[in-house]
Amino acid sequence: MAIVIGNVVGNWQHFAVILVIGQILSLCITSTSVISNKLAEYQNVTVPNFQSFLVYALLLVVYMPVALVRLGPRVVWENIRQRFYWYVLLAAVDVEGNYFVIKAYSYTSLLSCMLLDTWTLPCVVVLSFFMLKVRYRWTQILGVLVCLGGMGLLIKGDMDAGKNYKAVDVVKGDIFMLIGATCYALSNTLEEFIVRHRPQYETVAWLGFFGTIINGVQMGIIEHSALSNMVWTKEIVGCTIGFGLVMFVLYSLAPFLFRMSSATFYNLSIMTSDFYGLIFAKYMFHDKITPIYAGAFTMIVVGLLVYHVFPYKCPEHMARLPGFREQLPGDVEISPGTHRMVASSNSSIASSRRTSMDSSSAKSVRNVAVNAEHRDTLV
Repeated sequence: MAIVIGNVVGNWQHFAVILVIGQILSLCITSTSVISNKLAEYQNVTVPNFQSFLVYALLLVVYMPVALVRLGPRVVWENIRQRFYWYVLLAAVDVEGNYFVIKAYSYTSLLSCMLLDTWTLPCVVVLSFFMLKVRYRWTQILGVLVCLGGMGLLIKGDMDAGKNYKAVDVVKGDIFMLIGATCYALSNTLEEFIVRHRPQYETVAWLGFFGTIINGVQMGIIEHSALSNMVWTKEIVGCTIGFGLVMFVLYSLAPFLFRMSSATFYNLSIMTSDFYGLIFAKYMFHDKITPIYAGAFTMIVVGLLVYHVFPYKCPEHMARLPGFREQLPGDVEISPGTHRMVASSNSSIASSRRTSMDSSSAKSVRNVAVNAEHRDTLV
């Protein structure tokens, strides 16, 4: 018990920081949900690619110049030349995750969406085990279960309040939600892996670059007719800009949380978004906040604290995926579950050079000693 208290006290500042970042991200998700509902109300149609296009364009315009200035064009080019397929995959699963989750709400019930959305969490846990070589402690498993229990209370509160709605096409909607949740899990885990090797601003810059291309092409193919018939009112323009700005904040802060904690902690943190949604509903639609919601929020926060009591059993090095097996200029390695740098490309290269030099020196010394001994024997 004393060890547990010592870990909590020793890490309370770090926990406070990642807790605040996680709740800001949760608020961002709540805000995007409210704005998406308003857009659907104004447009009478869902256009998820159109909503996301501004987000990826903003990431590209803001962060690509930062990456080019801070790292230099040669360093940025060398990284993307050898690892472009990982950034394309990251952008593709992120774009499709946004698309399928938004579309799922149009087909299946709210209960199904909330239940199936939690599928992201076990997927992230499994992917982190293999991609990041994370080894979870029993306290972290307990924290995950406590957070899931809090999520269960939130769902029960929504059902008791009669917030569920009838499904239009249950099978189609549920499949869309499962695909979207799986894409989110892969996106979160892959982004955590990349930002533990590369600067955050460079990662989101390439996410914005490839996301803009993939999202733009998909928007032109799928949503062309809907956009051509859309009446551009000030409400639609305002909601679209608001959605893009909120998502820009989310994409800008998430990499910091991935580095300081993990994709698993991120997905646990955003479970409180439904609670914040209730607060929005209270002031916008005068809904009542029942004690079960407050209990659910408290349970999730307690689960986050339990999850953070002990750090990961950190491996000496993370899994080496193709493209990341050789270090490039600008590479770092951040230990999973912490924000500590384990190694950098320069230090690793310098260390290998020192080891090689030390080995050569030792061989030279041994050769000199052998030659001297041989001369003494001849004499």
